[in-house]
Amino acid sequence: MQIYKHFLLIIFLVFFTLFFTACEPDVPKDRYSLEECKAELLDAKDYEQDGGIDRIVVVKRERKMYLYKEGKVQQTIPVSLGKNPLGHKQEKGDFRTPEGEYFIHRKLCSPKYYRSLCISYPRPSDKASAEARGVNPGGDITIHAQPTWNADGKGDSYTLARNWTQGCVAVTNEAMKELWYAVREGVPITIR
Repeated sequence: MQIYKHFLLIIFLVFFTLFFTACEPDVPKDRYSLEECKAELLDAKDYEQDGGIDRIVVVKRERKMYLYKEGKVQQTIPVSLGKNPLGHKQEKGDFRTPEGEYFIHRKLCSPKYYRSLCISYPRPSDKASAEARGVNPGGDITIHAQPTWNADGKGDSYTLARNWTQGCVAVTNEAMKELWYAVREGVPITIR
């Protein structure tokens, strides 16, 4: 009789699992859905007129991002940086966050990191310096949100307590939602 009860319990659990998992959307768990983000970009709904952040400053030693409007700090956001945060990015794979004057050149819907603001690295001087050393300067440096495992934000205290990116500047998904609407392409960013 005991074996029969265990067998029924197993059948019930298998049925329950199959039934309820079949109701979930067929979206991979390691990717963000991009439909809403792409629709906003196509409809130009990714910017609020009163958002108006006109300058971004990232201070690496403080691990903070300062958002400016008309010369005044509007908000300070904690950030994570590249795994090797000291110094200017020298080459692809060095895990450093670049330093210098750049600008936001594009908004990107990211299946891995929710949404991203692309930074104009490498500049011509970064390319020339890397070429003189015979290395690839790297690229694809962004301000991005959290990986999919932290989509709900429950791991924010963990991710913000360390530098973990490949050279990007990472913020929480909540902070990215604010940045997404407050920052237009062309906004200057200083990283120091």
